[in-house]
Amino acid sequence: MTGPRTAGPSSTGSAFPLGGGVFLRLAHERDAAALYESQVRNRDHLRPWEPRRHEEFYTRAGQAARLAEQLRLHRAGRAAPWVLTRSDAVVGMVTLTDILPAPFFGADLGYWLDRRYTGRGLATAAVRRVCELAETEFGLHRLEAATALHNTASQQVLVRCGFRRIGVARGRVQTDGAWTDVVLHDRVLHDRPPGL
Repeated sequence: MTGPRTAGPSSTGSAFPLGGGVFLRLAHERDAAALYESQVRNRDHLRPWEPRRHEEFYTRAGQAARLAEQLRLHRAGRAAPWVLTRSDAVVGMVTLTDILPAPFFGADLGYWLDRRYTGRGLATAAVRRVCELAETEFGLHRLEAATALHNTASQQVLVRCGFRRIGVARGRVQTDGAWTDVVLHDRVLHDRPPGL
């Protein structure tokens, strides 16, 4: 039995329309400057849901280094970072991390959205598309996602995308300087027998 496939550029390199002029595509090195601008613009908006960041994170160099590491992991078949773009701006991101080979064929899913683009269905559309790509391009069977206990908006996105709540993990992650309880969700992408 083989492990998850490394996605090819023919499909994950394509830009998928999500509506309102926003597209989803695989990230590349030249996105670093736009990611820097988006992270600075959304610093307060994302603070409650993310770990406390060093100031280096909010620099061009910090974002370039972070993106380079994500792309290195992508080339190794262990992660996949997609950006949501509108014109030259990055307005969100969806990532698969900790991609596991057989017998798991799974990954963790995470996402964030620019504060100016919430409430438009874009996160739902992007997560749905990434779920499709996780199955068809990466050969994955199951995805897991964790949200802060009080992040009901993200939980609603996951439920709309076919995830189910599987429990609460106490103090699982550090967000904004505190240990945070998270709600765990998972989605089984298909029920085909292993190896097919």
